Amino acid sequence: MCGIAGYLGNGNEQALEAMSACLKHRGPDASGTWVSADGRAGLAHTRLAIIDLSSSATQPMASAEGRYRITFNGEIYNFAELKKELSSYPFKLHSDTEVILAAYATWGTESFRRLRGMFAFALFDSQTGEFILVRDRLGKKPLYWTQTPHTFIFGSELKALRAHPECPHEIDLRSLAHYLGREYVPTPRSIYKGVHKLMPGSYLRLKDGTISIAPYWNPSVSATALTEAEALARFDSLLENATRERMIADVPLGVFLSGGIDSSTVAYYASKASAQKIKTFSIGFSEKSFDESTQARLVAKHLGTEHYEKILNGKEALALVEKLPHVLDEPMADASILPTLLLSQFTREHVTVALGGDGADELLLGYPTFKAEEYARLYGRLPASMRSTLRRIVDLLPASSGYMGLDFKARKFTHDYSDNQAVRHLQWLGSFREDELQTLLSPDAAEQSSGITEELIAQWHAECPKLSKVSALSHLYMRTYLMDQVLVKVDRASMAYGLEVRAPFLSHDLVEFLLALPPELKYKSGRGKHMLRTLMRGRLPDAILDRPKQGFAAPVAGWLKGELSSLAKDVLSERNIDKSGLFNTKEVSRLLEDHLSGKRNYGKKLWTLLIFQLWYDRWIDSV
Repeated sequence: MCGIAGYLGNGNEQALEAMSACLKHRGPDASGTWVSADGRAGLAHTRLAIIDLSSSATQPMASAEGRYRITFNGEIYNFAELKKELSSYPFKLHSDTEVILAAYATWGTESFRRLRGMFAFALFDSQTGEFILVRDRLGKKPLYWTQTPHTFIFGSELKALRAHPECPHEIDLRSLAHYLGREYVPTPRSIYKGVHKLMPGSYLRLKDGTISIAPYWNPSVSATALTEAEALARFDSLLENATRERMIADVPLGVFLSGGIDSSTVAYYASKASAQKIKTFSIGFSEKSFDESTQARLVAKHLGTEHYEKILNGKEALALVEKLPHVLDEPMADASILPTLLLSQFTREHVTVALGGDGADELLLGYPTFKAEEYARLYGRLPASMRSTLRRIVDLLPASSGYMGLDFKARKFTHDYSDNQAVRHLQWLGSFREDELQTLLSPDAAEQSSGITEELIAQWHAECPKLSKVSALSHLYMRTYLMDQVLVKVDRASMAYGLEVRAPFLSHDLVEFLLALPPELKYKSGRGKHMLRTLMRGRLPDAILDRPKQGFAAPVAGWLKGELSSLAKDVLSERNIDKSGLFNTKEVSRLLEDHLSGKRNYGKKLWTLLIFQLWYDRWIDSV
């Protein structure tokens, strides 16, 4: 995995070096820059060597005839097959980067749909002066861009763009509202006005100062009719192939193992595909209701892996929190980034590539919110007066800091319920509702928050396939929560330590297959992942297959009342919050006081505020 950056317009070698230095963590093995003869175009690259470890594979790389230059982040899993198709091209290397150049020189933009993998890259055509940016189908690899009156700038992370003197860095108040509601800034937005994320499955073309963006892949699929036996056979084949192709590497490889069914399944297929004992890695918590280390050890023993684990406590969490503003140069409030950072750090001590189970929950309806949907149908039939009474009763429940405590689940369900299915799911997953933002934000910022949920749903709806309501929800999760929170968390945490993480469940043909399946093959008898449990029965311990879903979460609600309380009081103090002029300081203080006193569990909301303020102090206030 690597870091990429560049410009077209105003820039020079010094600007490229500054941008490249910001991405050194993504590519610690080598770095390079290239500037066109007229100085108008520049590319930068930092390299994490995975395939073809020789220095000749260093980037930015030129095509054989010298017309094209590329800076590429990612892996193309089918590069060997494509290389055979492109046998007339004068290849010099054993590199997937060179295959992209050959494919584009041969097939043009049609080449993008032929690539299997995770990737973000930029191509410069010296003959036409065109810039082309391309991002993988699911958004595994990040790609930001902006265009000023004189210059186009892009990079893997916002900090690389910020290193260019022309990059804008004014906070977009509507993006701030989206962040507070969702816990992330949804694509194609960024936290800065005028800076964008490229939509996954699309490419951007810049020519003569004009930008056009077009999709090369759309996950819209039609429902398919298969028997359960047929679906299981196809699922087994796709999972096996997806795992096997993601094990192609010239460096040591392992598997993230949480103890849940998703990562355990990946560990099973990886062990099956490997002639050697697979290394597995897991994180546990000293807070027992969040700890899955016992289950991870059970799976490791069952599969015969070489297993490593670490336990995270509040003191270690505090040290990691202080790193977050640099790791997250755009605010993202998934607290599980803390264990993911620790997991990545100690995994990198042993391997350079790790496989993970991301994507299964979204595609196989595994989250508790899908179970909550059953109750939502009943709750929705109740008169408004009865709903109001239930909310008041729920407010009387004592606050708990444990994993998915009754008070937290009940408040989330009743207070964030909406008659609109998509709205309630976005609210169940997020932090602040729009009505709460009117109280939380300053008047100017609050004015920008109106309609953010409808805006996000409309964007998703434009792409949403004509599937049943449940399958459409799966698509919604994939194009929101998975794309902009889960994958961002894994990318930033792993790349902070130069570790590449690959996700077999996110092979695009497997994604298309699972989206098209009838819902009853994914959700049955009140449980998600029906087909996955059926497939893995007899392959994994029953104790793993039959245990309730537990997310990879961190006990921040308890930490905020303990080891992180001093930090929270300082960062969220009226004095510090008031500097930005973005928030109602009295409301922030009320949330903090109610949480610290045990009156309410506001851990999720306070973590969202804490992450933003830490980001603001680092990237806005200190600059």
